[in-house]
Amino acid sequence: MDTSDDVRVWLVERTYSDDEQNLIILVYATPDGKRYFRKERALTSFTGAARETTAALDVSPDQLGTVEDEETRERYATEASRMMDEYAPDDAV
Repeated sequence: MDTSDDVRVWLVERTYSDDEQNLIILVYATPDGKRYFRKERALTSFTGAARETTAALDVSPDQLGTVEDEETRERYATEASRMMDEYAPDDAV
């Protein structure tokens, strides 16, 4: 459900979980890299039921965490900027 208070975040990181098999961790961040949204998703089976990962999401501000580490913040800001330049928010990536 989109509301006017939602914040747009861009995909900045996609990793596979070390702890859980068949789990992808998607990290989306604000363009300044200061806030992030983490989404965990099970890998799809080989039945052809693929789920797309979009370049951006609109999320409620209360779902965002704060990026404390300056290096990570800069990396997220750089990647969010690249994604914004290369993709529309609803593009599958």
